[in-house]
Amino acid sequence: MSVATGLAVASQYYNQPMLGLIARDFSAGTRVSIVATATQLGYALGLILLVPLGDRVDRRTLILLQCLGLVFAMVMAGVAPGLNTLTLASVMIGVFATIAQQIIPFAAELAPTNARERVLGLVTSGLLIGVLLARTLSGLVGAWLGWRAMFVLGAVMAMLMLAGLTAQLPRSRPESNESYGRLLISLLHAVWNAPVLRRAALTQSLLFFGFSAFWTILALLLQGPAFRLGSDVAGLFGILALLGVVLAPPAIRIAGKGAVHLGVVLVALSFIVMIFMVNLPGISIGVVLMITGLQISLISNQSKVFAVAGAARGRFNTVFMAAQFIFGALGSAAASAAWDAGGWIDVMIMAAVSASLALLVQLGSRA
Repeated sequence: MSVATGLAVASQYYNQPMLGLIARDFSAGTRVSIVATATQLGYALGLILLVPLGDRVDRRTLILLQCLGLVFAMVMAGVAPGLNTLTLASVMIGVFATIAQQIIPFAAELAPTNARERVLGLVTSGLLIGVLLARTLSGLVGAWLGWRAMFVLGAVMAMLMLAGLTAQLPRSRPESNESYGRLLISLLHAVWNAPVLRRAALTQSLLFFGFSAFWTILALLLQGPAFRLGSDVAGLFGILALLGVVLAPPAIRIAGKGAVHLGVVLVALSFIVMIFMVNLPGISIGVVLMITGLQISLISNQSKVFAVAGAARGRFNTVFMAAQFIFGALGSAAASAAWDAGGWIDVMIMAAVSASLALLVQLGSRA
């Protein structure tokens, strides 16, 4: 489940290190950021329309059908003749990549209560590793074989994932018999009636806003006149960020109940570092701090959400993750505007402000 989660979520991040290559191929300039924005909007759409179905139908069947859709979307992106077609394919990639968010509540359902946080830590670590290594892989493939080759490779990996899940994934036992319409309406009830969910979703969304802004602009910064580096270097930051995945679990154990606050502070600190150190060492330090903090906060908040979700794990996870990817899409779009207006510093200031607001949400809830 952890491997499949990583492969699924990785598919929506292949485009980010290659945005400079795509912009050059289509003569798109900064308009190319719409590709990253469209993928995240598609992911939010898939979360809202597909993930709640996992509470009503067999998740195994749903996941396998989404794998087929992801293969088709990847092929479409690889042969896209222009930016508009690639944008449409990116929306579809985002929709079907929500396989990952079908697996996470499924893992929580299968895990014993006393092992749920450990299981979620394993699966979400797979998710974050997929997010980070996707950039490394696509950066290298894009630099050596071109951006189209990466989407073709993505289709092949989606087919392998389909074969593996067909052989290994167990069937689920749906705990709800509500109609599809009622499932969607119950998303609003979940938001209204669960303050733990609202707080966790808002905190992670504000952090994810800055996270998306950073990765959307990083490739453009590194390929600019100050660095003159290719997509392969932008992707290598994904390997460095894996250190944050390793550091997060022991940090959660040490911090205990204050883990969420620690995570938010580390994310805010990462953007402040990258405001004052616009060089490779500064960005490297910032990436490690950002990923460590984001993973600490994500695991802690997701455990709290599933603890109060009951039989509505899929719907609670939908709200929790959809909010993040809506903010992520806004972060990508806002980063493009900030980049045009004032460059890297403006992007990082915007991200730092967003992380600071997340800290205020947490401190306010504690009071």
